[in-house]
Amino acid sequence: MKEWIFYLLMAMSLISGAMAVTSIKIFRAAIYLLFSLIGIAFIYLMLGFEFVFAVQVIVYVGGIVVLIIFSIFLTQQSGTELPEPSRGRKIASMLAAITGFGFFASLLMAHHFQGTTQHAIEPEVNTIGTQLLNIHETGLALPFEIISILLLAAMIGCIVIAIKKEAKAV
Repeated sequence: MKEWIFYLLMAMSLISGAMAVTSIKIFRAAIYLLFSLIGIAFIYLMLGFEFVFAVQVIVYVGGIVVLIIFSIFLTQQSGTELPEPSRGRKIASMLAAITGFGFFASLLMAHHFQGTTQHAIEPEVNTIGTQLLNIHETGLALPFEIISILLLAAMIGCIVIAIKKEAKAV
């Protein structure tokens, strides 16, 4: 039963992600992104990563997607269609996606995964806090800072969306 739920969540995430990228309505694309990120969060929960699940829900679902939806409503463009991308942009996007997938696949193939006999870190608040503040090899200070930069980029993107364009005088 657990496998079926995993495959259902995986399918929901992939289909919602594909619909978010291909939707021509900006509000629908944001809602599809929301469902994709929720599916990924629940996959983390099924794998036993409760902290990553909580971060996924708080940062991505609660922060970025809500920020995007608010910026759409502030611009009063929730019902408008996105402009059709040119053929050159479609080809460039497809090449970038294929290149990124190939790079990721080559990294996975080059890495030799090995099991370990070390005990896992206990998921306690003190341990997680110490890991977040640690700047050494096992520390999580860099990913924490990257998340803050990601949130800043999302806020800047929402401000750019919210800026009203002036009508051109004829």
